[in-house]
Amino acid sequence: MTAHAPLRLAIVGAGSRGTGYARRAVADGATITAVVEPDAERLRVFLAEFADQPIECFGTWQDLAAREERIADAVVVSTPDRLHAEPAIGLAGAGYHLLLEKPIAPTEEESSRIVAAADAAGVMLAVCHVMRYSDYSHTLKRLLDDGAIGRLVSVEHLEPIGWWHFAHSYVRGNWAREEESGPMLLTKSSHDIDWLSYIVGLPAERVSSFGSLLHFRPENKPADATARCLDCPLQNSCAYSATTIYRGFLGDETFERWPLAVLTTDVTPEGVERALRDGPYGRCVFDGQNDVVDHQVVNIEYSGGVTASFTVTAFTELDFRKTRLFGTSGSIEGDGRSLLVHDFVRDEKYEVVPESRGAASAADGHGGADDALVQAFLAAVRTGDRSLLLSGPAESLATHRIVWLAEEARRSNTVMPVPAH
Repeated sequence: MTAHAPLRLAIVGAGSRGTGYARRAVADGATITAVVEPDAERLRVFLAEFADQPIECFGTWQDLAAREERIADAVVVSTPDRLHAEPAIGLAGAGYHLLLEKPIAPTEEESSRIVAAADAAGVMLAVCHVMRYSDYSHTLKRLLDDGAIGRLVSVEHLEPIGWWHFAHSYVRGNWAREEESGPMLLTKSSHDIDWLSYIVGLPAERVSSFGSLLHFRPENKPADATARCLDCPLQNSCAYSATTIYRGFLGDETFERWPLAVLTTDVTPEGVERALRDGPYGRCVFDGQNDVVDHQVVNIEYSGGVTASFTVTAFTELDFRKTRLFGTSGSIEGDGRSLLVHDFVRDEKYEVVPESRGAASAADGHGGADDALVQAFLAAVRTGDRSLLLSGPAESLATHRIVWLAEEARRSNTVMPVPAH
């Protein structure tokens, strides 16, 4: 594309993530020219928000791909996880650069096909591993590369999902059942496994894992609990009460965009009440509608003996990730906001505070990381400079493979070697 032409972007899947990327793209000067969204009400809301954009609506991604003259330079693919493969492959073949929501796809076979299609078409494929793009991650990576703690030896990393977020997305929501989306380690924590590879900077060699669905099970349902929170006598004393959680977000613009806009396009007290009465987000979390794990640990050994332990758990507040890094001449403790460096040589501690915008949730753009990802992708497409993307398709596929091997290790109670590719 020419340097002065505005970048044109199509959105395939105008749900919460697709709409969020569209907002960020428009803020960065892109033009939304096309949308594919089968849900009529969500399409109406999307078109109303972007009424100033020259958007053409397509019934299916196939219709978009079949258009003789491309209507956009790039496409955001943010369909449900199980519906990533065909649009990504087809649109890559039609010559569109791709910004693909993570995971690439639920299976290695589908993911490999997507990567091969992008390679064959010569288009850019950026997987939305947003954690790589935060200033916090850049600062931490620079400290390690500059030798601030000597040689890195081991890492402890925690992903605190948040009790209500887990209930929203992984018990009541789209990622509750593995057959409909994928294992929780893939759908939620492929971010973190990818980020660890980025921070450590070495290939993984072995992986093990343990975890289960411990709490959100029918046998743990209180005796007086009902099928829906609106009818439940425990709704004011249960930590997972849908009425308490979702009513509490009304009036907050950030949380009305997410998670409330996931419940309903009518984000009003009346609309939320209807969603809690009729939809999945008003159901008791102990009624067995989910089967993904609610806590998991993953241990990874990298080349040269560097180790990492990763814990993901539902039973926290929703917050930034916490990481402790141990080196031969120092250590770093990070909470997503600041980094405390302990220099063993001088036995001194000092704090490094990277730039951060907003809070940790998707509603706040992951502390500015979503903005940085979109800006990097658009700049790469505008200039043709793939180096602006912090991970290529092959690298994203490699870190996904660690996730699949970790799941195999968890299920088989074995240590899995990571094959070299």
